[in-house]
Amino acid sequence: MKKNIFIYLIGCLVAFSACKKSFLETFPTDQVAQTTVFESISNAKLAVNGMYRLLYLQISNQSQDGHTAMMINIDAMGEDLVWSGNTYTYHKPALRWVDHRSASTALTAYPYRLYYRINSNANMIIDNIDGIEGAETEKNTIKGEALAMRAWCHFQLIQLYGKRYVKGVQNSQPGIPIVISSDGVDQPRSSVEAVYTQINKDLDAAIGLLSNATTTINTHINVNVAKGIKARVALTMQDWENAVKYAHEARTGKPLMTGTEYVDNFTTINNKEWLWGMNQLPDQTPTYGSFYSYIAGNYNSSFNRLEPKMINSIVYNRISATDIRKKLWWDGTTADKVNFGVREGGTGNPPSDAKYVKYMNRKFMVPDITSRAGDIPLMRTAELILIEAEALARMGNRDADAAQVLFLLANNRNPQYILSTNTGATLIDEIMFQRRVELWGEGFRFFDLKRTDSNLDRNGMDNPRVSSVTYLTIATTLYKDKASTNNLWEYKIPQDEIDVNKAMTPADQNP
Repeated sequence: MKKNIFIYLIGCLVAFSACKKSFLETFPTDQVAQTTVFESISNAKLAVNGMYRLLYLQISNQSQDGHTAMMINIDAMGEDLVWSGNTYTYHKPALRWVDHRSASTALTAYPYRLYYRINSNANMIIDNIDGIEGAETEKNTIKGEALAMRAWCHFQLIQLYGKRYVKGVQNSQPGIPIVISSDGVDQPRSSVEAVYTQINKDLDAAIGLLSNATTTINTHINVNVAKGIKARVALTMQDWENAVKYAHEARTGKPLMTGTEYVDNFTTINNKEWLWGMNQLPDQTPTYGSFYSYIAGNYNSSFNRLEPKMINSIVYNRISATDIRKKLWWDGTTADKVNFGVREGGTGNPPSDAKYVKYMNRKFMVPDITSRAGDIPLMRTAELILIEAEALARMGNRDADAAQVLFLLANNRNPQYILSTNTGATLIDEIMFQRRVELWGEGFRFFDLKRTDSNLDRNGMDNPRVSSVTYLTIATTLYKDKASTNNLWEYKIPQDEIDVNKAMTPADQNP
């Protein structure tokens, strides 16, 4: 992999000594001499911080703002994150379901570069941490975080570039290269089964190392987050028992926020139900771009001002009127309008050209309207409850238990919600609907459709401006067969990877 993955790492050479400079360029401070990277625990911690910072750093240009850009892309490929206009092109290649099927587009190359870049940083930490003098507990914490991050990166990649995992069969379909060393040796595409085996191996090791760690800051992976990732993986593998086990263990001790907190204090890393998130500071945002530049309900970027993001009207209209989450999207009334729309930094007033469209969001809000910086969620208690409920419901004989778990979330969001008496497919549909509402904009919908082998159907929306001639073909009429029968659910492998990886040939490209 040395010529493909490491080219993406800003020209980093194979030998570790030659890699140190570009590796250090990911550090938050950029102040550590390359000869001292792994000579102390404190410097190793800086390396860990740099690894996390890659989650929101802009890689090359606008719409490539770390994992936050992929959160938008992943939901853009679903049906619930809806654009209100056609002014800008950012993230629309994903929305249109075209560019990910070309081996030479930015959309195809970007997530490959991003997640393998983070993975490379994790590998350098894993390969070197044991040789540092220091307390074993501190070294175990650092290594555990890096192992969990490596697993997470491979998990993101396999969901994009590989076929969906199918329980009970030989998952020999092509997956992705497994990169678990910083030696830079070219790696072939491994099978989907082998990739998931490695992901679980890394997560099990991480959970063991983090079990006695004292990590408390939500920007870093602790044992609960590692178990939460394990629960996500188990759900994708249709391993219902482990999905239940790890989701329950991960959420233990992490209560849900109140309804008031949901509306007024959702986007803060100090939110009590956030297990893992990004704490992006004003001096860490690019001149243009960032997650909140594209999705914030209040930050006055051109994109938010002219193309506010909406929820699918079909989903919105199904939300109960007494559900606190319904307040996150505009109902179209004059009385509710005051709660929505961007604000000018100087006056706090709406700009004269700000667009207002029914179903526009205020779920994501910057704390300071003069800055595009804000905290971004990566894992919340609500998601873990939904994983646990879904896995129980899909077992076939645990409907009552699934309903009880679902009640924890649904009743919290809607005090008038009563315990569900649904069973079977109807109960699963109810749980999946709760996922669509709860996790809107957080980067799950495409993956949910793919793992459940569901059709993508954008027909029937009555969102304003969506029915315009230019928007029609990318928003309302798109229908895709499920992943088991349609190759469109796999990203193409970047052509640069095919060209320079000696362990791959053109025959390794996705059909």
